[in-house]
Amino acid sequence: MNFIFERTSVREFSDMELGIPEVEHLIKAGMQAPSAKNAQPWEFLVISDSEDCENVSKMTPYASPAANAQKLIITLGNLNISKEAGTEDWIQQDLSACNENILLQAVREGIGAVWLGFYPNEEHANSLKEYFNIPDHIIPFSVIALGYPKEKPISHDNYKAEKIHLDKY
Repeated sequence: MNFIFERTSVREFSDMELGIPEVEHLIKAGMQAPSAKNAQPWEFLVISDSEDCENVSKMTPYASPAANAQKLIITLGNLNISKEAGTEDWIQQDLSACNENILLQAVREGIGAVWLGFYPNEEHANSLKEYFNIPDHIIPFSVIALGYPKEKPISHDNYKAEKIHLDKY
């Protein structure tokens, strides 16, 4: 489990090419995430074009790491699937678990990654919808910028015992 403690957000990427097979492996890890009623409401849009990455980087004030990423994974939530399963209230949790699996697998494989939030901000999510022609029943949840790290990532120990409450708050 050491890779869990090594996870950190990587925002600067090298020029070393990240291939589609590596990205597919990360997505496969994402698809192993738990989801409400096992609905698995996720879909993925993989972006390789540098101009598209640059344009995504300008869609929110926090998306700048997309500009120098080798690939982007846009995690998408399919509302038709979640509504059919009666799990639409849980889609954010489902996609968050999926994202975390992708991030952890990236660490394990030496790939740098950072989660860029778009949803639930409608303006930000709609910018992705419009740019990539995403259908109305699909929520663009987040963007994960990927590439090999420009520098060796340094993780931090985030454990704080004072945040743990036993039996009562």
